Amino acid sequence: MNYLGVGVSPGNVPVYHSTDHSKDLGRKMRLTELILRSVVCVLALVSAILIATDSQVQEIFTIQKKAKFTDMKALVFLVVVNAIAAAYSLVQVLRCGLSVVTGSVVLSKPLAWLILSGDQLMAYVMLAAFGAALQSAIFAKFAEPELQWMKVCNMYGKFCIRSGEGIASSGIAWLTMVIVTGISSFSLFRLYGGNKGTKTGAGW
Repeated sequence: MNYLGVGVSPGNVPVYHSTDHSKDLGRKMRLTELILRSVVCVLALVSAILIATDSQVQEIFTIQKKAKFTDMKALVFLVVVNAIAAAYSLVQVLRCGLSVVTGSVVLSKPLAWLILSGDQLMAYVMLAAFGAALQSAIFAKFAEPELQWMKVCNMYGKFCIRSGEGIASSGIAWLTMVIVTGISSFSLFRLYGGNKGTKTGAGW
């Protein structure tokens, strides 16, 4: 059938699949992952620096007592974990940055599994460190009479405020890491789903 001089039969109409949409989704996901991993890196580093450099000298009965993060093992654990999280996230940021610049980096399934496992492990460890530090901070703020623990923050207010900022930064970094883990999980299972019935099984 011919309308307006254009002779196109239904059998000659080209059919386009959702390859372009899939690539566009992949670019958006790569960019989102890059941003979120950068946030984790920065917040974890900020948390480690805030707590590691936190100290306050208080004079008690003519005796000077200095409070520092090494006095609380939970804060030491948090600093170490955040330092590791920042370093790990930096490596992943470089990988994601390369992926964004080159446009497409095809991941093998073993590599995708490795990244997901690393993200999950980091999220669990960050949660453990954050929980331990938060519990210690609550005891320092509100005390625990049954255990004869006094309100340390009444004497070291500046120290507690800065440590609290570091703990809060760590908590946000952990929440962001949870989202990153979800993206890694999506990327992994996308590799399995993309190979069914199509020739484009590329992941990122």
